[in-house]
This record gives sequence, structure tokens and C-alpha cells, in this order.
Amino acid sequence: MTALPNLLTMSRIAAIPLIVILLYFDAPQWRWLALGIFAAACITDFFDGYLARSRKQVSDLGRFLDPIADKLLVAAVILILVAEHRLTGWTILPALIILCREILVSGLREFLAGLNVGLPVSRLAKWKTLLQMVALGFLIVGDAGPEGIPIRMIGEIGLWVAALLTLVTGYDYLLTGLRHMAQPSDRAR
Repeated sequence: MTALPNLLTMSRIAAIPLIVILLYFDAPQWRWLALGIFAAACITDFFDGYLARSRKQVSDLGRFLDPIADKLLVAAVILILVAEHRLTGWTILPALIILCREILVSGLREFLAGLNVGLPVSRLAKWKTLLQMVALGFLIVGDAGPEGIPIRMIGEIGLWVAALLTLVTGYDYLLTGLRHMAQPSDRAR
């Protein structure tokens, strides 16, 4: 529990309420502060796994918490951006795709765990998470960005691309899960 990789993962979860509170305020300095905390939390996503592997501190707790921390961070930011009308119109669609896929994959992982089947994270899914986090970073700053740079538009385009990767990786995971579901089971229902 107190290993550095686990502490980094838990710090990502602990940062969520602070990011959400800061995003309730619309002043540019609060958006930039929220971005700083969000970026620091996103960086821990790389370092917790890297340190766990390099220090041989991979743990069941870390394997459990890491994907949950990612999903909580992304979902919380998406929800607050929608609630504060910083994601509107058609841009809500990629946000919805991302949230639905995360719920689907979480449920699939839980089901497969009951069958003692792991669902490892694919390289494309890692890129998807990175792109989601970068796009959300742009959307956090939004219109408070430097004059003449379409920060919000960059974030919205990034979110659409992330949603496309989300669909691809979600489909891959679903096919894997369906193959296991189609196999005869000895379990009593």
C-alpha cells in the first residue's frame, strides 16, 4: 500500500476533487491551476507503472487501482466540463462514447475476472488514454488560452480522435470478451 507506485496512483485519485472544484470557477487562473494539477495527475499514470515494473513493486492493489484512477480522472473532468457548459453540442457525443466505453470495459473486466481471464491493456488503449488526457487538458484551459490559438478547438478535435480510438479499442476488448463468453461454462447459474 505504501509503495511509491501505489502512492502515485492514489494521488491521481486524490487530485480529482481539487480539479473538479477548480473547474467550477471560470477565471483563467483557476483553469490554468486545474490544468497544472490535471497534468501532474496524468504524469503519475506513466510513472506509477514504470516504477512498479522497474522496482519490481507490481502489486494486485496497483493493477486494480491504476485503470480505475484513469477512468475516474477522465470521467470526472468530462462530467464537470459538460456541467459547466464547456463541452456542448456535438462535442458531448465523443465524451459520451468515451464514458460508455469505459463502463463497458470495466464490466467486461469484472466478468472475465470471474472466469479467471485477464484482459491486458493494449498498446492502442494506452495511446487512447494519453490522447484523452491531452485533449481534456486543452479543454480545461479552453477559452482562457493564449489569444489567437484555438485551444478549445484543438481539445475538441482531440476528443473526437480519442473517441474514435475508444471505439476501436472497445470493440477489440468486446470481441475478446465475447470469445470467452461463447465458451461452454461448467459454472452453475
